[in-house]
Amino acid sequence: MSAPLRVGVLGCGSIAQRKALPALVAGPDTVVAAIASRDKDKAARYASEFGGEPVGYEDLLTHPGVDAIYLALPTGLHHEWTRAALEAGKHVLAEKPLTAAAADTRDLLELAERRGLVLRENFVFPYHAQHRAVRELLAGGRIGSPRSFDAVFCIPPLPSTDIRYSPRLGGGALLDLGVYLIRAAQDLFGELTLVGATLREDPRTGVDVAGSALLLSGGGVMVTVRFGMEHAYGSWYSAWGSTGRLLLDRAFTAPATLEPVVRITDALGEHEERLPADDQFRQAFAAFAAQVREGRHEPDPAVLRTAELVDEVRRSARRASPPDSPPGVA
Repeated sequence: MSAPLRVGVLGCGSIAQRKALPALVAGPDTVVAAIASRDKDKAARYASEFGGEPVGYEDLLTHPGVDAIYLALPTGLHHEWTRAALEAGKHVLAEKPLTAAAADTRDLLELAERRGLVLRENFVFPYHAQHRAVRELLAGGRIGSPRSFDAVFCIPPLPSTDIRYSPRLGGGALLDLGVYLIRAAQDLFGELTLVGATLREDPRTGVDVAGSALLLSGGGVMVTVRFGMEHAYGSWYSAWGSTGRLLLDRAFTAPATLEPVVRITDALGEHEERLPADDQFRQAFAAFAAQVREGRHEPDPAVLRTAELVDEVRRSARRASPPDSPPGVA
């Protein structure tokens, strides 16, 4: 068996602590070699829990014991530090979205290709087996010919200090949540064209807090996506076909212990297909390690196309007014 990929972690945010670092430690394909934070004490605490050497950002990029960088900084910092890591000769797995703009995404993909390095955008949900099961159901005609696809990812309001309310750091619901929905629709139905979009911006912060978009696949499937940071929680998608429809809940946030359920409704009634639990973070890191080990550094075209569609949504969206408050709410 090949030696595990030696990963340096750049950024000690919540996602790194809760999801990424435990997965990096648990899997046989990866090992934490170093952890970098602006806060030296924080890096030391993480290193004591997950292993690796606590270092600064610049030292991580030149660390001789690091093969690849897992980048968990805010989106607004992704372009700068991913470019620096690639120029230092490190493979990079950057948290989604890869950057906040399609031009920056294109720049990084071209640089990685020139340098012969693996650059991956860390969407982990596609690596959960539940999505493979959905693709097989659709391909097998379980709901007939797909006609429409609806996807939702919404969360309740966050503390005012959260980075997702900072334009400088790449905040906003579109970049944090909407990208999941666009990527999921691409994975299931291929090339998409934007038809129309709406965004609601918070005048206090300047970031979008809610939005929706209508897209059309090359095969004629109508795709609707809705996302926001001012809602009750929801993370699901539904495909409607000529003979039935299916629903997958917890589509983007399935815990490793969850046994997902695909709900299918057709002429015979309602049915449930229970699927095995899966750890999408471990699967994603294992896939990245395999790609590095096998030298497969060709870019994923869906990465750039997602970024282009996000740019199109942002550029063309009609801005929505704040919703009316319900009775009794100021």
